Order: sequence, then C-alpha cells, then structure tokens
Amino acid sequence: MQVFFSLDRTYKRLVSVGIDAVCLAFSFWLAVMVRTDTTDSITNTGYWFLIALVSPISILAFTKLGLYRAVLRYLSLQALTAIFIGVLISTVSLVFISYLADLGLPRTVPIIYAAFALVLIGGSRGIIRAVVGSGMKKEGEPVIIYGAGVSGRQLVTALMQSHEYYPFAFVDDDDSTHGSVIQGVHVHSPSIIRKLIKQKQATKVLLAIPSASRLRRKEILLSLEPLAVQVLTLPAMADLVSGNKLYSDIKEVEIDDLLGRDAVAPRQDLLADNIFDKVVMVTGAGGSIGSELCRQILKQKPKKLVLFELSEFGLYSIEKELSASAKESGLEVEILPMLGSVQRENRVFAVMDSFKVQTVYHAAAYKHVPLVEHNVVEGVRNNVFGTMYTARAAIAAKVETFVLISTDKAVRPTNVMGTTKRMAELSLQALSKENHSTRFCMVRFGNVLGSSGSVVPLFRKQIAAGGPVTVTHPEITRFFMTIPEASQLVIQAGAMGKGGDVFVLDMGESVKIVDLASKMIRLSGFEVRDSINPAGDIEIVFTGLRPGEKLYEELLIGDDVTGTDHERIMTANEAYLSWEELELILSKLDMACHEFNHELIRDILLKSPTGFNPTDGICDLVWKVKNEQKNQEVNNGKVISLVS
Repeated sequence: MQVFFSLDRTYKRLVSVGIDAVCLAFSFWLAVMVRTDTTDSITNTGYWFLIALVSPISILAFTKLGLYRAVLRYLSLQALTAIFIGVLISTVSLVFISYLADLGLPRTVPIIYAAFALVLIGGSRGIIRAVVGSGMKKEGEPVIIYGAGVSGRQLVTALMQSHEYYPFAFVDDDDSTHGSVIQGVHVHSPSIIRKLIKQKQATKVLLAIPSASRLRRKEILLSLEPLAVQVLTLPAMADLVSGNKLYSDIKEVEIDDLLGRDAVAPRQDLLADNIFDKVVMVTGAGGSIGSELCRQILKQKPKKLVLFELSEFGLYSIEKELSASAKESGLEVEILPMLGSVQRENRVFAVMDSFKVQTVYHAAAYKHVPLVEHNVVEGVRNNVFGTMYTARAAIAAKVETFVLISTDKAVRPTNVMGTTKRMAELSLQALSKENHSTRFCMVRFGNVLGSSGSVVPLFRKQIAAGGPVTVTHPEITRFFMTIPEASQLVIQAGAMGKGGDVFVLDMGESVKIVDLASKMIRLSGFEVRDSINPAGDIEIVFTGLRPGEKLYEELLIGDDVTGTDHERIMTANEAYLSWEELELILSKLDMACHEFNHELIRDILLKSPTGFNPTDGICDLVWKVKNEQKNQEVNNGKVISLVS
C-alpha cells in the first residue's frame, strides 16, 4: 500500500484506470453468469467485443467527470457522484451497443452489471481510504478536538497528513453526536474530557468552533482552564472562507476570546460617511492604531489615502501592505506615503493643502506611559503641540473633519502622557468654538489588544520562556478592545461628531491583569506556581507600579454622559476652555519646554484644568541627571567652604 502512495501522481492514475477496467469487465461477466446461471457465455466473442467497447467509453466518462483527479484518501461526495454518473453512462452504452450489434444480451444483465460496477469501483476506493485512515495516524502528540462539526472534520483530515498531532477523540456539546464515530475518531461528551486527557496523556485541546460566538468561546475556555492543557484554536471563519487561512493553521487562543464579548457589526453608512470618494489623511499611519485605521479606511474606497508618518520603516511597511491589498482587491485608491513630523506645522499644512485633504484621523502620539515620564519635553511637544499644530494646519487647509485618537488615561491623569492627551483634547475643544469650517471631535478608549506595549505579547513571550510572568500590581485592572473593533468605532464616532464632541467607546468590563496572566498560563498548558501550588510551572511576579501608572483606568471625568445612535459609542459632556484662555497656558508651556524647565512644566500641567494628580515626582531622565550633578556641585561647594 505504501508503495502505491509513493508513486508519482500520473502512475497512480494509470493504476486506478487499470483497476477500474478490470472491475468493469469483472462486473459484466459476473452479471452475465448470475443471470444465465452458467459460465458458457464466457466463450461468446460478441460479449468480449461488447465489453472491449464499453470499458474505454466508461473510463473516458470517469475521466471527464474528474474521478481520477480525486485523491483516494479524501474520497468526497463529488467523487461518489462521479462514480454513479460514470456507471450510469457505462450501463447505457452497454445497452446501446448490444442493441446495435444484436448480441441478444438479457434485459436484466445491465441492471445487475450497474450494481456490481458501483460496488466494485466505489467499494475499492472506500477500502483504500479505510486502510489509509486506519494505518496512517497512530503517531504524533495525542490531541482532543473540541467540536465535531464541519470544521472539526476538516481539521481531522488536515491533521491526518501531519506527523505532529494524533487526534484520538472529539468532544462536542451536541448530545446527538455522542457515541458516534467520525473518520475513525469517537465523539464524547465534554463532561468526560478530564478522563480523556488522562487516558492518553493529552497536552493539547484544539478548538474547532470558528463560528461560535465570543461568549460561547469564553465559556468553553473557562471550562478548560482548570485542566492545565494547552488550548489551540482554528482561525476565524471569515479567514477560512476567504482562503487566507487553512484548517491546519491552528494557533494559540486569542485573548479577545477570553474577554467574551462579540464585536457589534459596524454601520456601513457611518463607516463610509467621511471616507468614501474623499481624500483621507492618517497621522501616525505606521503605528498600531494608525495602521489599522488605514486598513479599515481603504475598504471604504477613499479617493486618496495620505499616510503621514515620522518613522521611515513604519511608513514603508504600511504603504507596501496597503498597496498590495488595494491591488489584490481591485481598488483604484491613490496611496501617498508622506514622511514628516506633526511638530512641523508648515510641513503638515503643505501636505494637507497640496492633496486637498478632507478628513484627518490624528493617531500620531507618544502613548507609552513610562517612556513619556522619562522624556517629558518630547511627550509634551508631540502630544500637545503636535496635535495643536496639526489642528491649525487642518483649519488653514479647510479640512472638513478632524478626529483625534484619545485615551482613557486622559481622565483624571496620574501621568504626563495622560495629561498631555487631555491637553490635546482641550486644544481641539477650544479650536472647535472658533470661526472656521473644520469639524473637530475626539474618541477616547482604553487598551487595544496587540498594540505596541500591550501586556498580551509580553505575557506570551514570558510564558514561552518558562516564566516568570511579570505583573505590576495584584489589583491593577484595564479595559481592552481589539484593534479592528476600536478602529471601526473611531471611524463611526467621527461621522457622528458635530464639533468639539468627546466620544467614549464602550469597552465592556475591566479586566484584572493578574487574572488575565493566570488564564494565559493555564491555557498554554501550564500551572501557576504560588504558595498554594508550589509545584506549579510558571510563577507570577509583582514588580510594582511603574512611574505614572494607575491601578484603575476611567473613561469619563464626570457622570454627564449621553448615548448615541450606536450602542457602543457615548458622548461625554465635559468642561472646556476658550481658545484665548488655553492659548495663554500653551504659550507658557511652550517656553518652559524650550528652556527645559521641568519644574515649570510640572507646575503648568498641575495648574491646567486637566485634573493632573501625579503619583510620582519628576521622572525625566535628563532632568534627574542634571539635578544630581547640580546637587553634587552644591555639596562639593559646601565641603570646600568648610575646609577653607
């Protein structure tokens, strides 16, 4: 059997043709002998002539029907249909030729012939498939497949060809499938999964439920979490249908499955309102949020998409990806990669004015809390003045809509990053009251899964290295949302803005980070090592809050919030300053940054109406070094005066 499967594809087809020819001849003579109850007909030369003509016609019919293109080990309904139609054609040709040649063939012989041909040709393939299915896979790592539906069956077929995994059991929620056998694999109830794992020492469970709701997937994952087996999952159904992923492309469980919340289908009218057939510009286009905004914007068919980015590599990467995507989708969208900094107002204006930009999504910002704490001046320059310069350039270039990507850290901020983002919001709120045609709005949301600086990839890396997994504080919580959902909501919120609006996204329930770490450890097949379980695999270590870090994030400064037409988008009604008032503050802040006067910067930020309540002193690294040098010089001066 292995010799046959090792043959070249052409030789396999020739062997199949030969076997079918023998089966057809055998079926004919068997049918004749069953009908006449004698072997005398075997000497009938007319019958030999008949089968000599019918066999090539039948083989030709099988070939045209694609029977010899079907792989035996994956015998499908299409192949069975080809066998049935081919045998039917063969039987009709048998009747027709025998009638023309006046061979006196008994009328029941064709019927008996058809029955025998179906059994022999179809049966031979079924036997080969059964032999292959039973003999191929008893090696590899034993795994359990959760889900005995279409996806589970496809997964078994894919795994049968690898030597990595051996699927020995299905578990399925559907009671009617329990006790059945699918492709040689038994289906069981999920209630005995612990027993199945111990039976074969399985270390992995493969989720084959790509179309299940996010809530149902969360329930299943919670039930599997105590088993300390690695849980892998199939790609999303959309990826399988589009062909971007295969059933064999199993991967680690996505953390958004643990959040248990299904994304709300976006409203097409809101997605297209500010984008379709318009010139759209994204600042920070190479970042985590900016790049996903670009992907979503491209789907809405803008006239032009301007990518504004400071990082050369980031700009190159997103431009190359979007150009390939546009070509593949047949979109005639002009993609314009522009290098530049939002801190250079004349450069931003030149780009907006030259390409007649109509919609701007401002995602360019420094968002990493500790890094901004260590680089205060650059954080203020980029987040506050970069936003202000970009907004003023948009007004001068007569941009229609300007959407700021803000953050939950702008609410009662305890760090410089959050404070600068609140200052950016105040700038847009103030400018929106001035006399111009540009409509400003800002969208505030929490952490996005998979963004740069997200804890999820860090945890994965630490788990893969055997731990420990580092968490800053046992009580720290965060809101999470997927990048695609956040980007779609930003676009939709921008379409609803009337001017100066602060939109807040519904982020669902906040997640305790230590619980998230524990779930990731267990669903990776390990146990958490702690005082209760000292023999566990991976320890969770608490490192302490970083500079400026909060235990809890908020999305609203006050309780004055209004719903919108979209169930996941709300409007926050919050206090703002006039441009004249804010301009005085920004002028002082600009001078303080120019002089690197960190004490004054801190004082201005504290006195501004941002709610800044720092948990640490000044953490700027340059300031700390200079402060230490100054203190050392003072101390040295005191020593010298004492000696003298």
